[in-house]
Amino acid sequence: MERGKMAEAESLETAAEHERILREIESTDTACIGPTLRSVYDGEEHGRFMEKLETRIRNHDREIEKMCNFHYQGFVDSITELLKVRGEAQKLKNQVTDTNRKLQHEGKELVIAMEELKQCRLQQRNISATVDKLMLCLPVLEMYSKLRDQMKTKRHYPALKTLEHLEHTYLPQVSHYRFCKVMVDNIPKLREEIKDVSMSDLKDFLESIRKHSDKIGETAMKQAQQQRNLDNIVLQQPRIGSKRKSKKDAYIIFDTEIESTSPKSEQDSGILDVEDEEDDEEVPGAQDLVDFSPVYRCLHIYSVLGARETFENYYRKQRRKQARLVLQPPSNMHETLDGYRKYFNQIVGFFVVEDHILHTTQGLVNRAYIDELWEMALSKTIAALRTHSSYCSDPNLVLDLKNLIVLFADTLQVYGFPVNQLFDMLLEIRDQYSETLLKKWAGIFRNILDSDNYSPIPVTSEEMYKKVVGQFPFQDIELEKQPFPKKFPFSEFVPKVYNQIKEFIYACLKFSEDLHLSSTEIDDMIRKSTNLLLTRTLSNSLQNVIKRKNIGLTEDARHAAEEEIYTNLNQKIDQFLQLADYDWMTGDLGNKASDYLVDLIAFLRSTFAVFTHLPGKVAQTACMSACKHLATSLMQLLLEAEVRQLTLGALQQFNLDVRECEQFARSGPVPGFQEDTLQLAFIDLRQLLDLFIQWDWSTYLADYGQPNCKYLRVNPVTALTLLEKISREMKDTSRKNNMFAQFRKNERDKQKLIDTVAKQLRGLISSHHS
Repeated sequence: MERGKMAEAESLETAAEHERILREIESTDTACIGPTLRSVYDGEEHGRFMEKLETRIRNHDREIEKMCNFHYQGFVDSITELLKVRGEAQKLKNQVTDTNRKLQHEGKELVIAMEELKQCRLQQRNISATVDKLMLCLPVLEMYSKLRDQMKTKRHYPALKTLEHLEHTYLPQVSHYRFCKVMVDNIPKLREEIKDVSMSDLKDFLESIRKHSDKIGETAMKQAQQQRNLDNIVLQQPRIGSKRKSKKDAYIIFDTEIESTSPKSEQDSGILDVEDEEDDEEVPGAQDLVDFSPVYRCLHIYSVLGARETFENYYRKQRRKQARLVLQPPSNMHETLDGYRKYFNQIVGFFVVEDHILHTTQGLVNRAYIDELWEMALSKTIAALRTHSSYCSDPNLVLDLKNLIVLFADTLQVYGFPVNQLFDMLLEIRDQYSETLLKKWAGIFRNILDSDNYSPIPVTSEEMYKKVVGQFPFQDIELEKQPFPKKFPFSEFVPKVYNQIKEFIYACLKFSEDLHLSSTEIDDMIRKSTNLLLTRTLSNSLQNVIKRKNIGLTEDARHAAEEEIYTNLNQKIDQFLQLADYDWMTGDLGNKASDYLVDLIAFLRSTFAVFTHLPGKVAQTACMSACKHLATSLMQLLLEAEVRQLTLGALQQFNLDVRECEQFARSGPVPGFQEDTLQLAFIDLRQLLDLFIQWDWSTYLADYGQPNCKYLRVNPVTALTLLEKISREMKDTSRKNNMFAQFRKNERDKQKLIDTVAKQLRGLISSHHS
């Protein structure tokens, strides 16, 4: 029974499960019904389930049938309506088909036109894109074409700028095109080509200015000469000052802007063709002859390419080489003035170019480089001039060379180069010039003396007398009073020699022009040269004439000539003594002889040095006469009445001068004197000065009149005169210093001594006269 209950319970559970599955089937989407059905077949009651399913289907069919029976008439009506609609739909379909056929037929041309329009639109887009690309490419191509044209016309600096724009501005915009890549690869080659061509231009320029340096220098020196002539015209006097043409007027600053519309030819030599200028026409500026654009172009090109230092080093190295070539003088330069002129022209041309480069470029050359070259040029030029000028024996050529050197120096000084060393060297050439003049005048004097008859010049009329006096300023009152005919006391050679001496002085003055010397320096130069002419050249010529056996002079002529020597020598001493300027009131003790006396002794030494060829007696007499005249003149200076007072300090200075004279006498200026003989000329001065300096009055007064007394040569009158001068000075000093009692006492004591000595001297003088 329990088994029956269990079976019944299982049957109920199965029925409930089947009912759930059926509900799930009814409510579940068909796509998801598989799992549900699988659960049915997984169980063992699928038969019952099928029965349940069949029962459920029949129930639904009965419900459908009921529903259909309820709505049948509506369904029929709907079917009828649908059948009617189907006919109408068929008609509509036919109309649509017909319309479509017509539309297709009519739209066929439109479709073709639209297709064509589509193609046109595509082409238009392609063309527009092509134009845009070409607009990017055309500037590149234009710039490249411009670059090739500039390269072809040798405008390399503009070409370099175009290349820079092309590389950095235009090519990056179209870098993906193949032709642009070719251009980019070609740019370094173009740069190298520009560098090479510009360097070739520079080399041509350097070679050209090397060849034409003399023309440039010649023009610059002509310009300096014209300016100097103009200065002389304006000033109406010799140009001694340092007036110089300004640097601004010296040259024209060139336009350094390189890029221009006019192309420069590859064959530009750097030298412009200029017709030879006439002397009276304006000379073009030196820089007007030179086209510096190759230098500027090359400098700018190398600067842009970052190789400026390389360019500067190359330029300076080449110019140094050219400087050494320019400064090498030709071996025969000394033969003609043109040789020197060409040498100077080349040097001036070189430095005119470098000076212009210095002022028109920024750093291509600097002042240190220019100064270095100029120092080298100065040393080599001066050495060359010293060597070659030493070969010259023609004074006219030496004078012309001096004028050329002055013009050379003036020209370079215009451009700011220091030329002091050149003027110092001219002073050396001046000595050489004087020697050549002396040699020339030695021949002139020899010819004059050889052609002279050594007879007095006879004159028979006033006209002839004035003619001779006009040639030689001879004055003789006694001769003027004599009636015609009469004779001058000299022969024809005297006025001829006098005129030649003047010509010699004029020749010396010519050399001193434009040397910027003071009048004192010029006077010293003329005096030195003239003294050599007289004491050496003329003296030797006269000595040679005197020694000739075939020329005899009468005893009256020889005596007159000797007397003339003595007289002229004494007159020269008097000229020196006129320069004496003693401060008789000085209290300072000097330590050297007076300048005028040192010069006088030097003159006497040089004069007596050339007396060695004269007869010994004449030379000794002239020397003794000169010393006696000098001693007498010095004594007169000391005792002259205008000197009212003098100090012991002034006497000490005077003593130094007398010692200088005694030293000259001891030196034996003329051979043949016995020991101390010549010093005796100054014995009166020496004893007088020793007496006063040593203040040895007791010895003088005690030994006076004895034959061996120490101060035998001192005259009481002379001693009294000098003592009174000193006494006056002491009294005057005592009055000025009367505020110091002790000093006044010492002065009074000394004054009493002086008065006592003066009284005793007057006694000696009186006894001597009695």
